[in-house]
Amino acid sequence: MTNIISQGAEAVIKQEGDCIIKDRIPKSYRIKELDVKIRKQRTKAEAKLLEKASKIINSPKPFPLENDYQIKMPFVEGKKLSDNLNLFPLKEQKEICRMMGKEVAKLHNADIIHGDLTTSNMILAESENNKTSPELKRGDNLTSPQIFIIDFGLGFISVKAEDKAVDLHLLKQAFEARHFQNWEVLFDEFLNGYKNYKEAEKVIERLKIIEKRGRYKHE
Repeated sequence: MTNIISQGAEAVIKQEGDCIIKDRIPKSYRIKELDVKIRKQRTKAEAKLLEKASKIINSPKPFPLENDYQIKMPFVEGKKLSDNLNLFPLKEQKEICRMMGKEVAKLHNADIIHGDLTTSNMILAESENNKTSPELKRGDNLTSPQIFIIDFGLGFISVKAEDKAVDLHLLKQAFEARHFQNWEVLFDEFLNGYKNYKEAEKVIERLKIIEKRGRYKHE
């Protein structure tokens, strides 16, 4: 049985048993040949990025592509942090955000830019929930709750501090919008974890520059 989980501008996300299928939909406003080319390229690029990320962090490893426009991957059972982070005691929220920072540091150490880094794309998964999905493990057993980062549809590879700082800026905005009660404390905890990135200070300084640019635009 197939259930539609969500439908965005670019793709339909469906659950089929223990799997998730991301299906890039045609765009009627594009020339058909161009649309086919773009959808193929973006599907292939995202699958390749997911493959690379899954070797570094907790992220669903995609199955080999069987369709030019679809990515099939294991379903991650857990709590979406955009909806659930605020429900935890503050001490646990801080621990989760510190874990989050460590995971993003691993991505940035590999020069992987997520491109849509928000708590909507993070799932807190507990070990017992995913025992039946060996594809979710990177060779080590999940022995405690861990954060899975999903949806690399806007991701790319970059060595630039600017691109990494934009990732952080997007997450900071998500904290302010969805977790405003304690957002400053939580983002500080995230940064504590993110300091595992080899050039964290450089990226944090760049983040400050990006924020200043934003303020100037609104003044």
